Amino acid sequence: MNVKDEWRRLRAMDWGELDIKESGGWPFLLQLICCLLVLGLTLAGMYWYLAAPKAEELDQARTEEVRMIRDYQSKAAQAARLDVMREEMAVLEERMGLLKEMLPTGAEVPSLIDNISEAAISNQLSIDFIRLRSPVTQEFYVEQPFDIRVRGGYHRIAEFLATVASLPRIVTQHDLTLEPQEGAGGQQLQLSMLARTYRYRQSDEEEAP
Repeated sequence: MNVKDEWRRLRAMDWGELDIKESGGWPFLLQLICCLLVLGLTLAGMYWYLAAPKAEELDQARTEEVRMIRDYQSKAAQAARLDVMREEMAVLEERMGLLKEMLPTGAEVPSLIDNISEAAISNQLSIDFIRLRSPVTQEFYVEQPFDIRVRGGYHRIAEFLATVASLPRIVTQHDLTLEPQEGAGGQQLQLSMLARTYRYRQSDEEEAP
């Protein structure tokens, strides 16, 4: 086969008169080009219909493998720290138990009010009122606010606040207002504040209106 002759025949062809039925008489280079084109299209079709879905499945499998390895490493690290985590959980449960003991039950709120009254009296303060507000139900606990107003000397009031803060049950103090008492020559002060105590909410308790 003379390549130059075949190339000359290919260039001299009238492309508009090509007939697929006479492909056996086409120049060899044209036949070769057509065969390569058909082969390329066949290989591309085979890849598209056969190999491409498998390649996509392979990519998904590799991604899943990476995720599973990461999960395994995370769980292996947790398993290695299992004893430490159990000790930490035991410490947290112990602390939680101590905190629960510091929260009054519903029946203990009146005695807590009595303790606050006794603290005011022991510090020689005059009690205007200690007045309960409506309880506020949160997700895990019930908040019991109450208003306090007492009168007395500055140092006595400071001792009273310290005594309330050190009660066995948790009492938080908010919105403190200290004002001179009228007609007392500046020697007597009036303390107004909002105090809150807390108790655990029982599962069967209804939410406060």
